[in-house]
Amino acid sequence: MAIKKNKSSKVSASKAKNVKTKKKATVKVATKTKASVKKPAAKKVVAPVKKTKVVAKKVAVKKQAVKKAVIVKKKTVTKKVAVKKVAPKKIAKAVSVKKPVAKTQSNSTNKAATVKKQNTEKVKTVAVTPVQPAVTTSTEKLVKVGVKTKKQLVPVAPQPVIEVSNHPKTKVKTLLISQPKPETEKNPYFDLAKKYNLIETFRQFIKIEGLPAKDFRAQRVDILEHQAVILTSRLAVDHYFRMCNEMRVTVPESMKYFCINEATAYYLQKYIQYRKRKIFFGHQTIQDLVDVIRKNKEEKFLLPASDVQKEQICEFLDALSIKYTKAIMYRTVSADLSDIKNLNEFDVLVFFTPAGIKSLKQNFPNFKQGNTRIACFGAAAATELKNQGYRLDIYAPNPKNPSMSGALDEYIKEANKR
Repeated sequence: MAIKKNKSSKVSASKAKNVKTKKKATVKVATKTKASVKKPAAKKVVAPVKKTKVVAKKVAVKKQAVKKAVIVKKKTVTKKVAVKKVAPKKIAKAVSVKKPVAKTQSNSTNKAATVKKQNTEKVKTVAVTPVQPAVTTSTEKLVKVGVKTKKQLVPVAPQPVIEVSNHPKTKVKTLLISQPKPETEKNPYFDLAKKYNLIETFRQFIKIEGLPAKDFRAQRVDILEHQAVILTSRLAVDHYFRMCNEMRVTVPESMKYFCINEATAYYLQKYIQYRKRKIFFGHQTIQDLVDVIRKNKEEKFLLPASDVQKEQICEFLDALSIKYTKAIMYRTVSADLSDIKNLNEFDVLVFFTPAGIKSLKQNFPNFKQGNTRIACFGAAAATELKNQGYRLDIYAPNPKNPSMSGALDEYIKEANKR
């Protein structure tokens, strides 16, 4: 009986051992399964953590790059501002120092950074130097002096004071204009006649004759010695080319033409090819050609003129200290006015040149003005009228009316009201 107990105890003990080993095996299997299950979960959890770290690093790197870019921009702005304030000589030095920077950048970034720092320090020291105010003051003085000298080179002659009489204004019906009759109907004097029902008569008091070649040779003027020509009217154009033909002189293509207005310049097409030549023109006076004449100051100018040429042009050229030759190529002569029996038949006589007033005195020495009004255009004609002992009733140009037709319109408007 005792032996059976021992066997049963042994069997129970072995069973207990087997159960324990089975439990341990099951526990191990369970742990293995748990580990196998946990491993992919752990991997899933760890992966985003790593990504967040990488993203954080990238963001940090970007922030640093942005900060560096901002710092670099600030430095470049300060450099530009400093360079603008520097005198021109010292800027050249700063630029010469910057040249080795391009070479060092290709070698290494560290060396480039050190050279840039040195350059910025040098530029800053140059900008601080107090040289700028002295330079600015000197340039301002030079500019002011230049403007003054330009104004002094072209003196404008003061216009003489013209006194107009206060003769009573009576009604105007007839006009005598000392000019040839216009070829076209578009003329301000025709408009005046239609507006006030006037009777107009056009008659030229002077005629122009070309100077013979013999008389021109007596002046000892060589046309080919001159490289430029100043033309004041169409008459000057006609007689210049007429004299060249009579003297058998071929005008070179390099000749420069300075015309007083645009109409005279276009009139040159009658004799030359307009596009292939150097032609300059002003608005109405010789003073409009100041800048162009100064640029061609080295040239020798020829001035075709009449025997009654205005001295204002010569005074203007003398003020600019320009080499020129005044050549008389045509002359004004009094016209024959024997067909006009009585000048008192006209209410208003209109003159434009001093030669026309001289012709009036020569053709009608016994003329008494009386109620006849006389109009003059220009200071020269007005002074000649007073020198001949006549009365001036209408004058142009004036502040209100720059043209003779405008001055006549204003006068007739007031006179015909009464």
